[in-house]
Amino acid sequence: MSDYLSKTSSNADVTILIIEDNPVNMSILLHVLMNAGFNVIVADAGEPGVEMAQNDLPDIILLDIVLPGIDGFTVCEQLKQIEATEDIPIIFMTAMTETESIVRAFEMGAVDYITKPINSAEVLARINTHLTMSRLQSDLEHEIEERGRLIEELDAFAHMVAHDLKNPLGNIVGFAKVLEKGYGRLPEKDITFALEALSDNAYKMGDIIDSLLTLARVRQSEVEIRSVHMEQVINESLKRLRPNVQSARATIDCAASWPEVQGYAPWLEEIWVNYISNALKYGGEPPEIYLGWDELSTGFYRFWVQDNGVGLTPLQQEQLFQPFVRFHGAQAEGHGLGLSIVQRIVLKFGGQVGVQSASGAGCQFYFTLPNLEQPILSV
Repeated sequence: MSDYLSKTSSNADVTILIIEDNPVNMSILLHVLMNAGFNVIVADAGEPGVEMAQNDLPDIILLDIVLPGIDGFTVCEQLKQIEATEDIPIIFMTAMTETESIVRAFEMGAVDYITKPINSAEVLARINTHLTMSRLQSDLEHEIEERGRLIEELDAFAHMVAHDLKNPLGNIVGFAKVLEKGYGRLPEKDITFALEALSDNAYKMGDIIDSLLTLARVRQSEVEIRSVHMEQVINESLKRLRPNVQSARATIDCAASWPEVQGYAPWLEEIWVNYISNALKYGGEPPEIYLGWDELSTGFYRFWVQDNGVGLTPLQQEQLFQPFVRFHGAQAEGHGLGLSIVQRIVLKFGGQVGVQSASGAGCQFYFTLPNLEQPILSV
């Protein structure tokens, strides 16, 4: 077995469909493949083989050419015309060694062929080779898809930089010019105003850069998931946001008790800080916020932040958790990175994010995490 295959999956996770009408050959193949630990399903004719392939979606198909009813070539042709089965690797089994039959097998879409009588070592070698190639191709497709998403994010990032960084930078340059040219003649109150504006705009730029760095760390870093007391995480989050809460004259109520979860405390703190910050920005006047949780039947906990804001339309909800998206631009400041950070963290923990909202009725932003009975992984 190849090193790649052995590192990525056990044979028990691999399903092989054998389409063969010869009892002797079928018995040999079953013995070889089941001893190797594969999950094996069988069909003794072409039509039931096509049906089985569609229903079970095997990882690989061993297909005899000579079959009762439709032959192996026709089976292969039909499977390649069905979207669900077109990418399943097919290895022909044949006693025919004529070049014409072999060429036709490849023209039909087969990836390989095995000649009869069956050689056990050859069968296993060819299966493992093509399973490895299939997984490598799947990994490559996933990487290409991920690169596509990165390109989209970079494009969105360029627009965000042009707006969210250019504006405060322009303000900094403008106020610096004012101080440079008129410092000796300006009243003290104007100097103080200009200096405060410089400081505020510099902090805005720093917040944006910090969020971008957090987004990058979540994407690239690996952490060990362990048991975390959620109440401690929430307390730390509220300490960070105490000036914001006081400035907004907000009230925040929390559930009386909180469970332990699997996670990584610094990243969980980022989730709560982002959710609560949004509730402070987009909540009512003044914001009224409630933090709570409930236990799901799926072995997960659901945690949520409820605000008393104007809520979100269905279209706005569809656009949430995308990098650099924000709403209520005239109502509150923000650079749209927070929800993307939340989503990346929660997905790494095996959970989900979401929002429940109705126009005029506020929003409830939530995320789910596995409880302590679920397997602990590293991400």
